[in-house]
Amino acid sequence: MKNFATLINALDSTNKTSLKQEAIAVFLETAPDADKLWFLALFTGKKPKRSINSTLMKQWAMEISGIPEWLFLESYASVGDLGETISLILPPPEEKIEYSLSEWMEKIIRLNAYSEGEKKEFVSAAWCGLDYIERFIFNKLLGGSFRIGVSSKTLINSLAKYYQLDPSAVTHSIMGDWNPAEAEFDKLIHGGYTDTNLSKPYPFCLAYALEKNLDELGETEDWMVEYKWDGIRGQFIKRNEEVFIWSRGEELVTPQFPEVHDELMKWSGNFVIDGEILAYKDGNILNFNELQKRLNRKTLTKKMLEEIPVAVFVYDLLEWEGDDYRGKTMKERRLKLEELLETQVSDRILLSEKINFNDWNQLPELRENAREINSEGLMLKHKNSPYHTGRKKGDWWKWKIAPLTIDAVLIYAQKGSGRRSAYYTDYTFAVKKEGELVTIAKAYSGLTDKEIQEVSRFISKNVVEKFGPVRTVKPELVFEIAFEGIGYSNRHKSGVALRFPRILRWRRDKKADEIDDIEDIKKLIN
Repeated sequence: MKNFATLINALDSTNKTSLKQEAIAVFLETAPDADKLWFLALFTGKKPKRSINSTLMKQWAMEISGIPEWLFLESYASVGDLGETISLILPPPEEKIEYSLSEWMEKIIRLNAYSEGEKKEFVSAAWCGLDYIERFIFNKLLGGSFRIGVSSKTLINSLAKYYQLDPSAVTHSIMGDWNPAEAEFDKLIHGGYTDTNLSKPYPFCLAYALEKNLDELGETEDWMVEYKWDGIRGQFIKRNEEVFIWSRGEELVTPQFPEVHDELMKWSGNFVIDGEILAYKDGNILNFNELQKRLNRKTLTKKMLEEIPVAVFVYDLLEWEGDDYRGKTMKERRLKLEELLETQVSDRILLSEKINFNDWNQLPELRENAREINSEGLMLKHKNSPYHTGRKKGDWWKWKIAPLTIDAVLIYAQKGSGRRSAYYTDYTFAVKKEGELVTIAKAYSGLTDKEIQEVSRFISKNVVEKFGPVRTVKPELVFEIAFEGIGYSNRHKSGVALRFPRILRWRRDKKADEIDDIEDIKKLIN
């Protein structure tokens, strides 16, 4: 655990990518292979099932430290992170436990079969033998939540640099379904499982936001234009009569879309297709909020499948009969994809429409009206472009619609974690409803460091109530909230849910009585 603790401390202590890469290199140099596998698993989202709930952890920590609940809650409110709070309030360790990261993970996984008393005994003994930073990591591992400030790109580049490999090859190697308890690290990094794992997806090709004038792109005949769909992007793999559906977040989501799986099982051939999963009914694309109702459910009822059917709008072909098509041009890949869909007629798997145009001036109006068909805007793809790994500026552009915006007032706040634990950075906003305030969205980004400090000072002086780490604030600060979409929702008090809400700007020029009304906001829903 010591090597891993040193790594986490180093990653959380800097914003510089070069220093993060150095810290990862040191860990790779000194850690055993089993620890490297768990490091990779944790940083790529393959965390084990939560073994102990936070209420029990809090209860045990208060018993050991001898502090009352009110003081624990005050400490938690100040620190902003439960695992860190527990690490700080516990007495100094009485002994030293020297388990590796992989050994800790094996023990934590076995906890799921323990009784509550056995869990308490194990956790208490661990806290007694770990220092502050090791306790903090241990608590994170127990809780099934592991978020440390390193991007997937930094991780990939660090591995590629250390092992002198191509970043795209590393990305491909570590994607997919592998088990840290069974895999061999060196074999995994060097692609040893790539050819033997039928479900293996390819790294996604991503687009940059359009940053040029359209006429700077060159001749219109060199470009293919499609609508940018607001769904779940996925890769649809069929190899040796098996079908796998992967999300862009590298999650195997096949069980969530049984109708797509069953449809692809009827198709002949072996292929990997890139496309978008959309809620689709009676020839119309539904609001993303409808699709969201189906996500991450353990059981999909017959009623749910009937009320929110899905379709896949496909737009690229990455592999055909074992041949990698990514090096071929967009034009060649599209032609082959069209041939495939001509022979496999389906009302569930549809070809994403190409927009016919011969003048750049025709596109702005199409983009502005895209929201009417639940599209986010337009995609512009050069016909000679290969299917890149990640982003490569110049070949694929996304030209999204300007976001929707509302004015809302800040009513709840909570301190952040890590470097932001001293400031209130997590905000909840409200709008008007029949003369009262009703919450509509949470937002965590959009303010400068200076504004965050200023808002934090206001919150500290204007707290109305306390609920654990959450503070109710006098409703005076108004902010313009931007979001990509909106839909009806029974889970929210306002009756609506915003997609990707973030703070656009602080409206110092507005007072709380000038915020938007929920009935006006509902008019934005298609």
